[in-house]
Amino acid sequence: MPLSRRERLEAMLADDPGDVFLHYALATEWLKEGDFATAEVRFQNLHVDFPDYVPAWFQHAQALAEQGRLDEARLIGEQGLITARRVGDTHAAGEIAGFLELL
Repeated sequence: MPLSRRERLEAMLADDPGDVFLHYALATEWLKEGDFATAEVRFQNLHVDFPDYVPAWFQHAQALAEQGRLDEARLIGEQGLITARRVGDTHAAGEIAGFLELL
């Protein structure tokens, strides 16, 4: 039986544990599979291990909002906005600011 996308990502991550995109892709894959609790742990780890990775902040905030956890979504989104501005990612900063306005 072929490996699932998540299993392939996990195998690639075992080979290259410092690859931020693989960590992010795995977190989003857990979301797609409907396991929000595991995805959230993955996002929290991303924030600690790769604090400047803006997509993780934004995706985490969106996932929290989808779960109805709006206060937490705002906090994570605000941190993502601060991070995006600090690293000079104006496009992401605009997207996150727009997201926050809708909450």
